[in-house]
Amino acid sequence: MHWFLPGWEMDNLRNEMFSTGFGFVVDYLAEVLRSLRSYDFSDRYQGKFTLSSDISTRDRDGINKTFSGLTKILFPQGNASDAEIEELLRFSIEGRKRVKDQLMRVDATYAQVSFTYSDAAGGVKAVTTLEEEEFPSYYHKTVDGTAEDPSPDIAPQRLAETRPATVSLAEPELTEKHLTFQENQKGVSFDNLFGPYLQGAARVTITDPYLRLFYQVRNLMELLEVIVRRKAPDEEIAVHLITGEDEFRGDQQKENFEKIKESASSVGVAFSWEFDSTGTIHARHIVTDHGWKISLDRGLDIFQQYEMNDAFTFANRLQEYRQCKAFEVTFIRADVNK
Repeated sequence: MHWFLPGWEMDNLRNEMFSTGFGFVVDYLAEVLRSLRSYDFSDRYQGKFTLSSDISTRDRDGINKTFSGLTKILFPQGNASDAEIEELLRFSIEGRKRVKDQLMRVDATYAQVSFTYSDAAGGVKAVTTLEEEEFPSYYHKTVDGTAEDPSPDIAPQRLAETRPATVSLAEPELTEKHLTFQENQKGVSFDNLFGPYLQGAARVTITDPYLRLFYQVRNLMELLEVIVRRKAPDEEIAVHLITGEDEFRGDQQKENFEKIKESASSVGVAFSWEFDSTGTIHARHIVTDHGWKISLDRGLDIFQQYEMNDAFTFANRLQEYRQCKAFEVTFIRADVNK
């Protein structure tokens, strides 16, 4: 087995996922894929990235075959960028790592393997699985009940720098940091991500040029819920939003903001908003008056589509059960006097 498909990361099929347009005739597509079997694209990452010497020949073959197959399907013309090549390589390593991790659970004689690769600059990057990041105490448990070191040949500090972020329910120490989250990752919420940095602020300014569609405005409302939960009942917090105006549905956008303003006033949040008149804002961030700036590459739009109309779906009620989009967030100490 070369690669393990994580079916639990696959979204349920919905009607809107099916195309209504033209597509390839199945026989034609099958003939194309059959013809590509005679080509080997496993060398397309070489010269740019190098697999760890710790990876065995059998694991290396599995990674190479998966990478070659994905490249044939997605980039048969051979025009993949370095970033796209790296994404396919990481994906191939991740699936092979799942195979090896399963083998290690049933046979303790298998040696630990560091599933890492290096780039042209020599930087070492570790590859982990989502379930490993979300449930490390269970993932690394062996048949005898002990927990194995997931990457024995990588210095702990170096490994921490290359792994995607995990979110703990314990209150973190407020420090400057940069976090990276994987596609399909779960366990993330506005509260455990932003809550500690928003607590204690008397004024919060949110800048996001794209708060227009209903789900985007709902994200804003859920952030305000975090602020309400984190403040004392007798406190009042000012929250100001700077965003772009929807040229097609501006009236509906304004109506939504007015409803939020009215609702927030009853729970001690003075919500205000303004449209950027310059049309030049692009950066998305949250700034507090007590010294923190949270830089968001995707703004508040970090969750994949979920069933918002189903009141009995936990993903609708609790953010932790939603799958994330890939995103990054940086916490920076800000000079409040500027």
